[in-house]
Amino acid sequence: MSEQTEPSTPSEAPSSGAVTSPVHAESFVPASAEMTSADSVLPVVIDEGSGQSGLALEAIDMQQLKRVLETALLTSSEPLSPAELKKLADTSLDNRQLESLLDEIVRDWQGRGVELTRVASGWRFRAKPEMQPYLDRLNPQKPPRYSRAVLETLAIIAYHQPVTRGDIEEIRGVAVSSQILKTLETRGWVEVVGTRDAPGKPELFATTKQLLDDLNLHALQELPSLQEIGALLEQDVTVSA
Repeated sequence: MSEQTEPSTPSEAPSSGAVTSPVHAESFVPASAEMTSADSVLPVVIDEGSGQSGLALEAIDMQQLKRVLETALLTSSEPLSPAELKKLADTSLDNRQLESLLDEIVRDWQGRGVELTRVASGWRFRAKPEMQPYLDRLNPQKPPRYSRAVLETLAIIAYHQPVTRGDIEEIRGVAVSSQILKTLETRGWVEVVGTRDAPGKPELFATTKQLLDDLNLHALQELPSLQEIGALLEQDVTVSA
């Protein structure tokens, strides 16, 4: 008598809502790949519960985003901060991705008359210093010249901040007129940041981001010597005007 075999049980059919082939970002972008090239794309996972259909990934055109950043920087009269630049992206952009794109723009403009630089307030395009003599032909106005007393006062505040007027006078060895401090405050290079806990509550002075922007610097640690500060200020007042 032949043995009867039990009929094989068919495998259960997947329910209509089951996902049989989950798609992960790793299948699109190698784990070792870095998003540093302007030709790369940035994967964005769409929430499965959002009800959106179609592919589970969208791609940001990094080349297009780079053009957008470049356009915004070229047309802005003021430096743009990283937070402002991130607003130009359609999706979330981290600091590494942003700086990678900005570094590419810096390289793209090497060897040209303008350059993308990072200053205290953010990023901006500016004319290279060697181009300034030619630009002056279009606007022959001479930049304001500052007395040595003004520049020395500015340097003392920059290198010793926060300082009081008495501190400045002690370092310089001479009295500091109110007009000198007024000149620096009016230009936006110096501001009152508080008072010292001493008799009379003397005001404390410190430099501003505007000074660093006008010197084309990113941080106070990059401040040059007193002589260089004077030359740079006379030059950059015209460039940033």
